[in-house]
Amino acid sequence: MKKYQREFPRFSDPLGETLYQLRLNGSLYALSDLSAPWGMEMPVLPGMMMFHIITQGQCWLQLGDREPILMRQGSLALVPHGLGHRLMDELGSEVKSFFDLPVQQISERYEVLEYGGGGTKTKLTCCVMSFDHVSGQQLITQLPEVLHIDSWDNEIDNWLQQTLRFIAREAHDQKPGGQTIMSNLADILVIQAIRTWIDTAPEASKGWLAALKDKQVGRALAAIHRQPEKNWTIANLAKDVGLSRSGLAARFTAFVGEPVIQYLTRWRMLIARSRLQEGAISLGELAGQLGYQSEAAFSRAFKRTMGVSPGSVRKKEQAFKYTK
Repeated sequence: MKKYQREFPRFSDPLGETLYQLRLNGSLYALSDLSAPWGMEMPVLPGMMMFHIITQGQCWLQLGDREPILMRQGSLALVPHGLGHRLMDELGSEVKSFFDLPVQQISERYEVLEYGGGGTKTKLTCCVMSFDHVSGQQLITQLPEVLHIDSWDNEIDNWLQQTLRFIAREAHDQKPGGQTIMSNLADILVIQAIRTWIDTAPEASKGWLAALKDKQVGRALAAIHRQPEKNWTIANLAKDVGLSRSGLAARFTAFVGEPVIQYLTRWRMLIARSRLQEGAISLGELAGQLGYQSEAAFSRAFKRTMGVSPGSVRKKEQAFKYTK
């Protein structure tokens, strides 16, 4: 069974099911022991996301000329769109590129940085990762440029500190299975942050996230996500969710911003692009897996939706791998 076709437990709510499907890929941790004055420039990382957790002291985070954010001990900032940003002990401190700083590589997935002028201490845990599932990639598009959580309840805060200590120990000991444990803990940290944002942010009550929370539209979305290859129509989806055809069509478009069948096609094409980027699969096989009767029909739908042919996506990915 292909990865995007695997069975997921059915949750009582489609949003919970979407969060269950989030899987992070390629997590890299950096533990920074910093002393004032200090400042570092994090690079633009297309397709990646970064999070920073302050475990001692405080610092400022700033994207471009946007309003700076003060991060206190225990706070977390998620930068989900790979945007470059600055971290510094005080506004105006000299900033150096992260790649120019004296980083010590402990393992393939863990680095340690000691840097600064010898003053007030700040300890910072950073992580770079990406989502490997279409649901995760879609969720990222809904998130703000910076997701900042300044306080947790006591139970979560204690768990957070223990989790970070566990990650540090796994990275230092380098025991078998340690990288898997660290990746899974990164999943949990990011999902906890996103869940907290969804529960508290007004903007999380709009668009695709609001659609997932809606009783009928959320069930329709979950059905499409579970079985993108099925011959879905407005009629059979409406029957599944307990609405009339016209009722589902109007409600779906109002929440999601596009008609049901258009969303279904776009979702299939997002899956197709992900599969093409991952590796060897024939266009005929991919077409069948996504419910198309022929490779030609699939290719037409892909170019109409994505603006390029499926073959060009594969060639671009192969060229990228060749140049790395």
